Amino acid sequence: MTRISLPFSQFVVKVHSRCDLACDHCYVYEHADTSWRARPRVIGDDVLAKTAERIGEHASAHRLPAVRAVLHGGEPLLAGPDRLRRVAEALRAALPADCALDLRIHTNGIRLGREFCDLFAELDIKVGISLDGDKVANDRHRRFADGRSSHPLVLRAVALLREPEYRHLFAGLLCTVDVENDPVAVYRAVAELHPPAVDFLLPHATWDEPPKRPSGHGPTPYADWLLTVHGLWEADGRPFAVRTFESVHRTLRGFTSLTESLGLEPSDLVVLETDGAFEQVDSLKTAFDGAPATGFDVFAHSLDDVARHPGMAARQSGLAGLSSTCRSCPVVRTCGGGLYAHRYRGDDGGGGFDNPSVYCGDLMTLINGITAAGNGPVTSVPAQGAPPQVVPAALAPTQIDELARGYGGADTVRALARSQLAITRAMLAAAWDASGQGRPEAWSLLSELDGSAPAVVDVVLAHPYARTWAARQLAGDLGVGLGPLAGLAAAAAVRAGRGDAVPVPVRGGWLHLPTLGRIAAPDGEAVVTGRPDGFTVRAADGSVLTALTEPLRRVRPGSDWTVALEDVDPLRDSHDHAVAGRLTDGELLDWTGALREAWELLGRDLPGYAAGIGAGLAAVTPLRPGPAGREVSSAARQAFGVVGIARPATAPTLALLLAHEFQHVKLGAVLDLLDLFDPADAGLYFAPWRPDPRPVEGLLQGTYAHLAVTEYWGARCLAYDGLPGEAADRARAEFALWRRYTAEAVERLAESGALTDLGLSFTAGMRETVTPWLAVPLPAAAERAADRARQQRAEIGG
Repeated sequence: MTRISLPFSQFVVKVHSRCDLACDHCYVYEHADTSWRARPRVIGDDVLAKTAERIGEHASAHRLPAVRAVLHGGEPLLAGPDRLRRVAEALRAALPADCALDLRIHTNGIRLGREFCDLFAELDIKVGISLDGDKVANDRHRRFADGRSSHPLVLRAVALLREPEYRHLFAGLLCTVDVENDPVAVYRAVAELHPPAVDFLLPHATWDEPPKRPSGHGPTPYADWLLTVHGLWEADGRPFAVRTFESVHRTLRGFTSLTESLGLEPSDLVVLETDGAFEQVDSLKTAFDGAPATGFDVFAHSLDDVARHPGMAARQSGLAGLSSTCRSCPVVRTCGGGLYAHRYRGDDGGGGFDNPSVYCGDLMTLINGITAAGNGPVTSVPAQGAPPQVVPAALAPTQIDELARGYGGADTVRALARSQLAITRAMLAAAWDASGQGRPEAWSLLSELDGSAPAVVDVVLAHPYARTWAARQLAGDLGVGLGPLAGLAAAAAVRAGRGDAVPVPVRGGWLHLPTLGRIAAPDGEAVVTGRPDGFTVRAADGSVLTALTEPLRRVRPGSDWTVALEDVDPLRDSHDHAVAGRLTDGELLDWTGALREAWELLGRDLPGYAAGIGAGLAAVTPLRPGPAGREVSSAARQAFGVVGIARPATAPTLALLLAHEFQHVKLGAVLDLLDLFDPADAGLYFAPWRPDPRPVEGLLQGTYAHLAVTEYWGARCLAYDGLPGEAADRARAEFALWRRYTAEAVERLAESGALTDLGLSFTAGMRETVTPWLAVPLPAAAERAADRARQQRAEIGG
C-alpha cells in the first residue's frame, strides 16, 4: 500500500444533520447536493465510537501532536448537551496521550445559552458563530423558515461569549459576503462585537451557478467589497484576525496560507457525516449532487484509505492540480486557484474542476489591491547601473518595545521580514555591481520579473540563503561565483512560468533552484526554462530534464506554520557547525514528528515566542550531531528566516533550540534597523555563562537568546508545579540558573558604556522581562543545584 502524502489533522464531525434556520444561501440544504435527506438526524453511538477510534488510530499512526475537530451540522446545538458531551469525551479518550485535541463547534448561535457555555468551558470547546453583519445584512439570508429575524438571538449568543467567564471560548465570527450589503456597515457591526477573529467568506458558487453580480457594482464586486473592508481593518490597526487578508500577506512573502480558499498548501481536512460516511469538504455540495462523496465509511475504511481517494489527492496536489490558465498566472502562489469547489463547470467540455475559480477576476483584483495598499514597503531590484535603494520596513515604537522584552508577535516579525527582504535586494544589487555585472541575463530577468510578477521575485529573494550569497560576494569570497545569482533568476523564471530561459552553471553534478530543490545534471552550463506546466532543463550534454531530482521538502507542524527542511542548498554551510546531507525518508518522518511535537509545546509553553516563529521561521537546516550529550544549533547572521539544528533526542529540547536560535534571528534583523551599540566600541565583555570575553554584540545576542531559554525553563517549572521527580528537579534548577545568568547579563550590558540611548532603552525592556522571574519562589534544593552548575561551568570553561 502506498504511503499517503499528508495525514489528516482536521476533522469536521457532523453531530446533527438538520438546522433550525432556513438560510437561503446555505450550501448544505439549498445547493446541488441532497444527501442530507437520507442521513440520520443525530450521530449514533456506534458511529461516534467508530469515528473516534478512526481518528485516534490515524493520530497514533502518524504521530500527530494535535488534531482539530469541529463539531458541525446542520446545527450542532440541536444534538443537545448530553450528546455533545459524549462526542467530546469519545474523541478525547480515543487520542494518544501525547496528542492534543483542539475542539471547536460552529453554530448559528440561536440556541446558545449558559448550559451550553458551561459545558463548553468544562470540555474546552471553542465556539464560532455565523453572523453576516448588521441586522439588515444578516436578515437578507439568515432567517427562520417563517421569515422571522435571527439577528437578536445571534447577538445574544455573542454577548454571552463576551462575558468574562466565557470569553476564552469565543473563537470568532463567520460572515458570508453579499455585495448588496454595505461593507462599511457590516465591518462596523462585527468590529463592535470585539471578536478575536472574523472570516469573510465568498458565497459558494460555480461556473454552472455563478455568484450574483448586480448591475452598477463593477466587474469585480466581491474584490471591491473586501478591499473596502480591508481598508477599514488596516486603518483600525487590524483589531482582529482575518484569515483571508492575513493569508494574502503571508503568501506574498512565501509563507503558508491560513485558509483552503487561498494558497497552494495541501488540504488536510476530512468530513465525517452522521451516518459514518467520510466526505470531502462541504463546499463541494455546491458543485453537483454527490460531489463530496468518497464511498468510504468509518466501519469499513481507515483514514489512510480516505487520503488515497482521488478527490482528496486532487486537493493535495498544489500547483500541479491547477488548470493551465492558473499555472501561468502571476498571483497563483497566493490565489492557489481559489477554493476547489468554485472551479467546477459541469456542462459539455466544462472540464469539471480543471478551471480557474469562478471568482478569478475578484481574486486577482483583491490580491493586487492588498499588495498595493501596503503589504510592506517594496524595494524593486534596481535597473542596470542604478544605485541600490534600501527602504526597510519601519518598526512602530510598540513593536520595538515588544522586541525589547524578548518577544515579537506575528505582525512584528513580519515587519522584520519585510525589512530583511529590502536589505537583501539592496545587497544583491551591490554584489552584482561589485562582481563586474556578470550574468547580465540573470539580472535583467530578475529586474523584468520584479515589475511584472513582483510576488514571485519576493518569494525567491526571501529564501534565507539568497542574502548569504550576496554577503559572501561583498566580503570578497570570489569562490562562490555568480552561479547562485543565476539560480535565483532561474527559480523566479520557473515560478513565473512564462517561458523565460536562463543559463545556469552546474557544479558538482547539481543544478540548484532556490525555494524549489535541485536537479542532477552533468557539469557545465544548463539552460532552465520556466513553463506554465513546469520547466525544462537543457543540460550541457544536450539531455533534457523536466523534474526535480531532490525537491525542497516542506512540512506543516501546525495549521499556522509550514517550514522547509532545507537540506539541498549549497549555501546552507553558513552555520557554525557541519550540515547534514540529504535526509532519508525515515529521517524526514522523524523530523516531521519532532517538529509537530515541538510546535505544540511552543504554543503551550512559550506563546509569546511561538507566533513570531510561525510568522518568520521559514526553514530549518539539519546539522550533523555533535559529541554525545551536546546539542548542536546555530543561527547565521546573514540568513534571516532559517536556523540550523541537529535533531535532538526529545521534542522539548527541539522546542527550546527553536526558540533560542530564533531569538538570534530576530535580534540580527533588529540590529540591521537600529543602532543599539556603538559600532566603534572595541571592548570585550564577559557573559556569565562563558569564560571568554566577547564584543558587545556577542553579549547582547547571548542575553537576548537566553530570555527565551529562561522562560522555557520557567514554563517547565509551572508544568511540574508541586510534582516530584528528576525531570521536575532539573526544570527548577535550570530555571534558577538561567534567570540569574540572564539578569546578570542584562546589568553588564547596561553598565558596559557601549550602548546607545536606544540600546539602553532596549536593555531596560529585557530587564522588565527578567525582573519578575527573580521573584518566583523555588525550593532551596533548586538554588543549590544552580550554584553547583554555575561552579562546574566556571571550572570547565562554560
